[in-house]
Amino acid sequence: MVPASRGMCILLLVIAMTGISAVSQAELAKKLHGPCAVVYPSDAAVEWDCRTLRPKESLETLFGEYWIDVARFNRIDRRHARAGVSIKVPRRIEDAANFQPLPLFYPTAEQDEQFILVDLSEQFLGAYEYGALRFALPLATGSGQAPTPTGNFRLTAAHRRHQSSLFTVEGTDRPYPMNYALRFHINREGVSYWIHGRDLPGYPASHGCIGLYDEPMQTEQYGFPKDPELNDAKRLFEWVLGGEVEDDRPIPLSHGLRMHIIGQAP
Repeated sequence: MVPASRGMCILLLVIAMTGISAVSQAELAKKLHGPCAVVYPSDAAVEWDCRTLRPKESLETLFGEYWIDVARFNRIDRRHARAGVSIKVPRRIEDAANFQPLPLFYPTAEQDEQFILVDLSEQFLGAYEYGALRFALPLATGSGQAPTPTGNFRLTAAHRRHQSSLFTVEGTDRPYPMNYALRFHINREGVSYWIHGRDLPGYPASHGCIGLYDEPMQTEQYGFPKDPELNDAKRLFEWVLGGEVEDDRPIPLSHGLRMHIIGQAP
């Protein structure tokens, strides 16, 4: 039986910016709401400007076919990319296209058929096959008083339709969904930590778990986005389990793949 969880765990275009340099905007960003205020090591490799979204603007209307690239660069979902939120806009669209800040080869995983690397400092997860990066996903982890644990772990359980036993969907009494959940740790108090689908607001926001895009869940719970497209939680879940899973019961993973969590959340 799976223990109770703690869950929650760019159309190239030239946009008129404020005219403030990237350096000075880094200072200004601290006063703004959203991803601009979050500093990642990879920020130094990409020139960007901070832009505050206006009413009726969205990632799609601003960046067209490149909206997903900008969303991933900001580690934010469409529900949170709303008016008043400030996001990072790369000055060269090529810098955002297929952006990922993780190593293409991870020697530690060279002998592993599958391996997961989570870099808290970058808020990104990498799926590796024999040391080679297969794909990389933005995420939202814990921080501050509710950090995501670091170290070496193994996946021990999978649950396609998991729910939080502690947290509810905002404004309701419904348990917060933790779809496509993969358990990687149980602490001394018996609290479980999972990788699962959740909201990505553009900064570390979980209670210790590792959250990935799950737009179908957001559509079901909040009615937005109307056209759910991003579902990284499902992608990782099916990669781990070798394909689509229809069983909604908890699945023990007796020989779960290895996982390293490194760095420190911003």
